[in-house]
Amino acid sequence: MKIIVTSIFVEDQDKALAFYSEILGFVKKHDVPTGEFRWITLVSSEDQKGTELLLEPNNHPAAKEYQKKLFAEGIPVTMFGVADIHAEYKRLMESGVKFTMEPTKMGEFTIAVFDDTCGNLIQIIQQ
Repeated sequence: MKIIVTSIFVEDQDKALAFYSEILGFVKKHDVPTGEFRWITLVSSEDQKGTELLLEPNNHPAAKEYQKKLFAEGIPVTMFGVADIHAEYKRLMESGVKFTMEPTKMGEFTIAVFDDTCGNLIQIIQQ
């Protein structure tokens, strides 16, 4: 068994697609109409056959509440790995991304947390 799709709730699918593809550099894999919303998945440009990230609409009240509470508590919804966290931090800062935690050493790892502009905090990690 393996993970093929993981999802994050987003407030606006178009805005999320732009942020995750244009700013973060993920590649759109699927964009399929599903009624009022779309099935939009992205993959890493480095592993286009790898795990897909689904940009899931937060239109259900439970999803909205979950997303708002995690954000308010400063809890990231997911984690992305990067090869050089300081270079990625600089690149993202130059693109206007707002960080809530700059690169911080935690044992053998270094992490940072940013706002995805779509209602989520995202953690990046250099292992």
